[in-house]
Amino acid sequence: MTQLTRLATRATTTTSATLGLSLGLGLVMLTVGCATAPPPRAPPLLDVAAPAIWSAREDVGGSPDLTWWTDFGVPELNDAVQTALERNFDLQAAAARLEQASADARMAAADLLPALQVGLNGSKRKQNFIGFPIPGAEDRILSTVSTNFGVSFDLTWEADLWGRLRSGERAALADFQSRAADLRGAQLSLAGQTVKAWFAVAEAEQQLQLAGATVDSFNTSTDQVRQRFEQGLRPSLDVRLALSSLANAQALQAQRRQQLDAAVRQIEVLLGRYASGDLVGSSVLPDTPSAIPGGLPAELVSRRPDLVAAERRVAATGQRLQVARAELYPRISLTAATGTATGALADLVNGDFSIWSLLGNVVQPLFQGGRLRAGIDRAEAREAEELAIYANTALLAFSEVETALAAEALLADREGFLETSAEQSQAAEDIADDRYRAGLGDYITVLESQRLALQAQGDLIAARRLRLENRVDLYLALGGGFGQPGSVSGSQP
Repeated sequence: MTQLTRLATRATTTTSATLGLSLGLGLVMLTVGCATAPPPRAPPLLDVAAPAIWSAREDVGGSPDLTWWTDFGVPELNDAVQTALERNFDLQAAAARLEQASADARMAAADLLPALQVGLNGSKRKQNFIGFPIPGAEDRILSTVSTNFGVSFDLTWEADLWGRLRSGERAALADFQSRAADLRGAQLSLAGQTVKAWFAVAEAEQQLQLAGATVDSFNTSTDQVRQRFEQGLRPSLDVRLALSSLANAQALQAQRRQQLDAAVRQIEVLLGRYASGDLVGSSVLPDTPSAIPGGLPAELVSRRPDLVAAERRVAATGQRLQVARAELYPRISLTAATGTATGALADLVNGDFSIWSLLGNVVQPLFQGGRLRAGIDRAEAREAEELAIYANTALLAFSEVETALAAEALLADREGFLETSAEQSQAAEDIADDRYRAGLGDYITVLESQRLALQAQGDLIAARRLRLENRVDLYLALGGGFGQPGSVSGSQP
């Protein structure tokens, strides 16, 4: 505003129109204020009432902090998440969309301010006079050459009496805030994907190690069966069953190796690296943190980025509805210009050649074929759509938290049962192998016990990963820690 005033004052110091133009500019400054985004207000969830506490679990702790992934206690995982947040290209695209929304908000704010521009022009013109009866010049074409130079300062401004421009600015600010929430949601999602991809690599490593150990065990078992067959103690059926089991174990080992390769390449892309498959991961699945974050359902609407973004979009559509309604009222605008017009370039700064103009304009729509009313109907329908989207997003958010909380206990029980199953199946395998060596049991029992032991141990590894992933899902459902309650509403472009 200070620069605008200084330019306008400098443009009018050499003319008697200075007073009138300065008064007009002062009126502009008095009527232009600093607009703010509409305050955050969670829309009602129609006929759905959120409970005071989560129904799935009551023994939950507080809300997760900003770096929730550090709860797993794996330094390499923390480094991987930080790298992904710094280098991931999807996140960079989301940041670029936020910059676009910031520019849109600044452009909308500019409509409230006067537009001032300076122009410099020069022209030279030759004109012929044909047919004029000038004595002594009947056979000659008379002409004249004129030169004109000019400099001008032009100011235009629309008086926002009905709030149309201000509502447009508030809508743009709300759009910017929704993009800011979308960016935080992208950060949260990327962190969750990276953590899950890390756990997938760790599980694949353990499954591959288990498959390798199984191949070694089956190799030893096959050699023992072959020796007993060559001694005439066992039939050829045992040898063929042993060879078949060994081949199946080798096929499983190849499958596990392919799964590990795919998991490594996936996390490399998340980290912004070329998917070369040479990333060295971890083969350790950490213990699930004992503390269960939960918070309160009422906090969710201000914590989850997708809910904040949905609420901001509702606010933006409400402001655009105000814009559509204001289109029915007249527009009042002011145009002012001052400058110099002269035939000599040296006289451009001479106040004797100054010119000025001041124009007021009022335009009232009378008939537009129902376009303006249709615009209001469209804005109302758009607001209703965003309200419904917000309500559905909120229901899904509550459902995700409740589902993840309920799964905590179920997955813990499942892991406990699988631990028992793995222990018992390993013991059964040892007993079956001893009985076979002593000639008291058949080889079918040995193979079945080996299959059950392998399956139980593989299922236990997968269950541990599922439990860790469910904890990640709970962190994500609660909104992680990107932005504390109310932080999005305070964002400004």
